[in-house]
Amino acid sequence: MKNLVYLAFILVVSGYSCVSGHKDNADNTSGKRYIKPDSENPGYWEYKGQPVLLLGGSKNDNLFQSQNLEEHLDELHAIDGNYIRNTMSSRDSGDVWPFFRQADGKYDLNKWGQEHCQRFEDLLKITCERDIIVQLEIWDRFDYSRDNWKKNPFNPENNVDYTIEETGLATEYPKHPASDLQPFFHSIPGMPNYTENLNIVRSYQEKYINKLLSYTLDYGNVLYCMDNETSTPPEWGKYWIKYIKSIADEKDIQIYLTDMFDRFFSPQECPSCLQVLEQADVYTFVDISQINSRNFDQTHWDTLQWILMERDKFPIRPVNNTKIYGGMNSKWGSGSNEDGIERFCRNVIGGCASVRHHRPPHGNGLNDKSIATIKAVRKIETIVKLWEVEPKMDFLSDREEDEAYLSAKEGEKYVIYFTDGGAVKLDLRQYDKPFVLKWISVNDGEWGGESAFEGGNYQEIIAPDKGGWFAVIISDIR
Repeated sequence: MKNLVYLAFILVVSGYSCVSGHKDNADNTSGKRYIKPDSENPGYWEYKGQPVLLLGGSKNDNLFQSQNLEEHLDELHAIDGNYIRNTMSSRDSGDVWPFFRQADGKYDLNKWGQEHCQRFEDLLKITCERDIIVQLEIWDRFDYSRDNWKKNPFNPENNVDYTIEETGLATEYPKHPASDLQPFFHSIPGMPNYTENLNIVRSYQEKYINKLLSYTLDYGNVLYCMDNETSTPPEWGKYWIKYIKSIADEKDIQIYLTDMFDRFFSPQECPSCLQVLEQADVYTFVDISQINSRNFDQTHWDTLQWILMERDKFPIRPVNNTKIYGGMNSKWGSGSNEDGIERFCRNVIGGCASVRHHRPPHGNGLNDKSIATIKAVRKIETIVKLWEVEPKMDFLSDREEDEAYLSAKEGEKYVIYFTDGGAVKLDLRQYDKPFVLKWISVNDGEWGGESAFEGGNYQEIIAPDKGGWFAVIISDIR
């Protein structure tokens, strides 16, 4: 606790108090304390005046509900991790819902659950003190279907504020939420399953959002995502984007918002995904997390590059991955733990602004493997910043499919990712000058060997061993 107090003091005297004090602090209106796209490299984020690459991994998705939260975030911070996902979910054992529960077990949607609010505020304070960015997901569809709906306070059977007859909400929705049969997500006029009875539900949804924002808008380390892998028409998320932005605008606070669509694993066939890429005025950043399911190896890379090329046709915004699957080899395509490591590294090399390992068992969370990837990427950044380079696969030859991936600033900086050892040739014919090569192991996050060579030709780059490796090559200006 003493360390926390001291850290808070240092942050205040250095001009970076975690609570913005937006009513009387000029720094807030200029956005200096709030995360935003980098002014020089808008495909990446800027925080406290500096461009940042967001790297993370965590044991849970709704971290504010977790036991030992501070210890877990300290572990992430210790390896220079600076990014978490936080779903506003309350469905797991030990979680608390956001509303007051009466002695009879019914919830009062007009009163707040104090423990829920305190847990959430603690998360915001602890992450802000450690410069960790929170990507917030407001609606998680899995809380509103099957067994989870049976205990959800919004279920008319569980609250004292409205009835089945008044809302048209049923007490059970037994199918997978991908079927989009839950009217809760159609409470916006004009949506396919909207009825006027849902207006009362929307009034409580808005009240909940207002309460949420009463905490988050005081913190500059929050990004806003409307949904978790939704299959609902985009009108739902757009309503909440507009609603939240209007409240932030009233306070002269610039925030960044998006929605996460389930079918980003096949974006060419997903009209909602295409809207996210095209409508930069609505979706002010892009989350493509679902690309990290079902897609493997070269296909994963090719899909990522297609997304980024489509994004570049419009005002450029950061592309985030708040979930990188890799574990359990599920039938829906989570893959193995090693697939998660490879997806993480390809996303970094491929031009993404954020990467986070999904929680176990369908991701690496914050295990030894994921910790090593974060340490490895931070070592790259001591030599080359990822926003200084871009994918340049044409400069690699003698490459097998999925063997290696390259980002570069031609003639100056090159970063090659080897998925499992191997050897490729790098085209340096136009650059007859010395280069230095440094190796970083993906497996343990430590430095490997170092060597020097002359350019002016094709240079063979041979990984030191099997397993994942980064080769960082820079022109030797000594």
